[in-house]
Amino acid sequence: MKVLLLNGSPHVHGGTRAALEEVARTLEENGIETEILNVGHQSVHGCIACYKCKDTGTCVFKDIVADIAPKFEAADGLVVGSPVYYASPAGTLISLLDRLFYSTHFSKRMKVGAAVATSRRAGSATTFDVINKYFTIAQMPVVSSQYWNEVHAIDETTLDQDVEGRQTMRVLGRNMAFLLKAIADAKEKYGMPQEEEHVYTNFLR
Repeated sequence: MKVLLLNGSPHVHGGTRAALEEVARTLEENGIETEILNVGHQSVHGCIACYKCKDTGTCVFKDIVADIAPKFEAADGLVVGSPVYYASPAGTLISLLDRLFYSTHFSKRMKVGAAVATSRRAGSATTFDVINKYFTIAQMPVVSSQYWNEVHAIDETTLDQDVEGRQTMRVLGRNMAFLLKAIADAKEKYGMPQEEEHVYTNFLR
């Protein structure tokens, strides 16, 4: 089993990366392969609602989203980490997630998702909430920890001062490993949950 971790910070060796590395180490200790991708320093175009991906299955913009898509499809879990910018995830990461989730047609059902927020002081709860919405619209079980999945850090050194934050990341990693294994076991024993054809309701004329 493998988990893909996305570092949404423009600082490739900052606090968000350090938090994700704590999660990744714990996953590896529990037999889960991991890969961390630094995406926050990339130039990523936002979705323009052209709907070309409906026909082609890929986004019209050929950037890092196209590179991540097959890795996401092959992964059993996804961890998305972001710094807090104005009480929300970094803009580049939002653009990336909008396109990654919308333009890819492979099923994300029962892939396991986890959000990690890194802040100086506040705004982590709303950042955590925004990222989790990508998982919950895609039928991805969300992993929790002993506290909201957040740390207060600028880099690895300052993360060392947030002892609870580091522990929260380790608990997250163990819980994610357990859930991945439990889902794999359930799939083998019971198969996937029954799926219905998606019904869309709106009141637009």
